[in-house]
Amino acid sequence: MRLIRVSILLLSVLLIVNIGSGSLAGKITVTDLAGRRVEVPIPARRIVAIGPGALRLVCYVNGVNRVVGIENIDREGSPGGKTYLIAYPELKKLPVIGQGGAFSSPDPEKIVNVKPDVIFACSFIDRKGAEDLQLKTGIPVVMLDYGISTIINESLYKSLRLTGMIIGEEKRAGDIVNYIKKTQRELDLRTEKIANEKKPGVYVGALGMRGGHGIESTQAKYPPFVMVNARNVADETGREGSIMIEKEKLLIWDPDIIFIDLGNYNLVKQDYHKNPQFYQALKAVKNGNVYGQLPFNFYNTNIDTAIVDAYWAGKVIFPEQFRDIDPVKKANEIYRFFLGKSLYEELTRTYGSLTGINIGE
Repeated sequence: MRLIRVSILLLSVLLIVNIGSGSLAGKITVTDLAGRRVEVPIPARRIVAIGPGALRLVCYVNGVNRVVGIENIDREGSPGGKTYLIAYPELKKLPVIGQGGAFSSPDPEKIVNVKPDVIFACSFIDRKGAEDLQLKTGIPVVMLDYGISTIINESLYKSLRLTGMIIGEEKRAGDIVNYIKKTQRELDLRTEKIANEKKPGVYVGALGMRGGHGIESTQAKYPPFVMVNARNVADETGREGSIMIEKEKLLIWDPDIIFIDLGNYNLVKQDYHKNPQFYQALKAVKNGNVYGQLPFNFYNTNIDTAIVDAYWAGKVIFPEQFRDIDPVKKANEIYRFFLGKSLYEELTRTYGSLTGINIGE
């Protein structure tokens, strides 16, 4: 009996020591988005996120308070359109764990210094890179992925769910995935029955693509247009993704409505003053049908802003089908769900209003 009591007492002491030292509840083996099987502690209480978009996904699933270091690319300068940094500016006060960026390498020593339980990595290291980083740091590396086809896809959903499971936020991750799916269905249902020939032709210009560009920079299968079943004139190219067109092509398409990425709006205005005849020949410009879009690609995709842009595009292109939507209220509802804060006003202070714009001003 005495031996049993001593054993129980010793076990109790060990449990108290483990809990007090912040150790984790247990370990599980997960399969990450690179197909690697990784043993991770759960729930991970100290985490870092490296590579384009990894920190954003962590923020979406309520992991902000577990982040113990930040890449320099996110810490220095203005947050721009990175909504996760606008919502959580305290992240910029954390220790730097490396430069970050699509063409940089992780810094194992700086990562080890902040003692994370798990490293979430996205995009800029491959399977071998993840294995090397895990070997050098002794910390499990979990690869995430935004997918390559559209901004909303199964890879994104799996990444959100995997992140949520590891940090103990499975319900939150599930709620995010369900919200995105519900939003997609709602947007699709509003416009799916409109015949293509009855839709106005639309175009989006000045999209960022490894730097700033003018009106010639566009995108076939532009996600906000796809979400509302818009007739994107650039889809006639048969391509998908970012493309640069000749200006004469835009004159030939002569879309009914033009959207401008507000991140490069100044470039379009500068070009207008150099060649006003070109712009004045476009019926969208003549008829005052030029509108803004918030830039949503900053160190990978701000899913929240892309959805905000989809609702705004729907309101402009299909006013009857979106007559019940107040774009400002909807935008803040979306930002509050993803990041817990209303961000629309701050973004428009940075980039300007989405409403009709006069590029000749």
